[in-house]
Amino acid sequence: MNRDLTDGNITKTMLIFALPMIAGNLLQQFYNITDTFIVGRYVGSNGLAAVGSAYSLMTFITSIIIGLSMGSGALFSIYFGQRNLDKLKNSIFVAFIIIGITTIVLNVLSFVFIDGILVFLRTPQEIYSLMRDYVFIIFMGLTASFIYNFFASVLRSIGNSFIPLVFLAVSAVLNIILDLVFIINFNWGVGGAAAATVIAQYVSAIGILIYTIKYFPEIRVSKKHVKITKASVSELSQFSFLTCLQQSVMNFGILMIQGLVNSFGTAIMAAFAAAVKIDSFAYMPVMDFGNAFSTYTAQNYGAKKTERIEKGIKSAVLTAAVFCIIISVLVCVFAKYLMLIFINPQETEIISAGVHYLRIEGAFYIGIGFLSLFYGFYRAIKIPAMSVVLTVISLGARVLISYTVSSIPSIGVTAIWASIPIGWFLADFAGFIYYKMHKAKIEKQILG
Repeated sequence: MNRDLTDGNITKTMLIFALPMIAGNLLQQFYNITDTFIVGRYVGSNGLAAVGSAYSLMTFITSIIIGLSMGSGALFSIYFGQRNLDKLKNSIFVAFIIIGITTIVLNVLSFVFIDGILVFLRTPQEIYSLMRDYVFIIFMGLTASFIYNFFASVLRSIGNSFIPLVFLAVSAVLNIILDLVFIINFNWGVGGAAAATVIAQYVSAIGILIYTIKYFPEIRVSKKHVKITKASVSELSQFSFLTCLQQSVMNFGILMIQGLVNSFGTAIMAAFAAAVKIDSFAYMPVMDFGNAFSTYTAQNYGAKKTERIEKGIKSAVLTAAVFCIIISVLVCVFAKYLMLIFINPQETEIISAGVHYLRIEGAFYIGIGFLSLFYGFYRAIKIPAMSVVLTVISLGARVLISYTVSSIPSIGVTAIWASIPIGWFLADFAGFIYYKMHKAKIEKQILG
């Protein structure tokens, strides 16, 4: 079902559009948690550390593809809001070519520099071979990641967030089934976990590709739309490459943090791997809500409905704040029990480190909640560069604090954990100040 976000009750419209996106990513996170559980229980702590460290690496690489797709999706939403289907179809074609070529280049570079990447991540010798086996197979799924995320962005831009959920659900369920077969029955270890992921990715990618082409003629590209002009590339680049840069900077910073975490040993790596999965599951809904808010804003930007955008901001801020406060309380209270989902009770050092992480970062999820709204808002109103600035502030602070303060023996990893919310709030403050200082200019830009 396609949803026009330029009419109707604002809060209800955003929530209904966001719910399938939230459900999809919660399902994806549920798969990640199940994968972590299976690997941690049946492969061991070294396998868990290897898969957890590889997760940060793959998040960085796929963030380039996702960032390009998200940025392109913002432009698609604006054209949809304007009801300019010819420009919408042409931009879909141009974006597909650009992101497809980028994916091929990424795939080649990933295989060529695989060992150098693992050395950069300070991968401990005891898990080096495990992690190499895992990422070598995972790299084979980059093309599937591109196809799924691109067509998911296309469908969401025209108000359809349900179909991407369906294919993501199919992928997640298949992934779990194959995990159980490959790891427990076939005893393939981390290689089995990677193979399960890649197979499931291709099933969802091929499925959403065929479904979109067959059932959405309104966005089907015809011969007259198959052209690449300087203007179309320039306009698309304004959205996609800056959003890609924002996503890449964010995840490169996380990758640098992963390298620092690795230097503290396997126990901290395993704790971080488990805690990050819990963390992602906890705040992923508000990040998806931020993406839904971005599509809402972009469609109304295209329709030149300034007042509706302003009301949407107030509604989104209140909704995000309420959700984040509730989740923060739950994570802080149940941190130990959440860690026990993944870690055997006798692994007390790992559990303690994970609980420490969750109670420091989990208390401040409202920071990432507001930051996701800033990202979505500036991307939707053609100021994607501001999202990059906010990301640099957030991750820059995180990396600086982590690398300088964690070397103090009495502080150690506490500095890494605390640097995360500090970075969030510094970026929130910068985003708020920019909006206040340029509010009149922003409103003028929306009205054209």
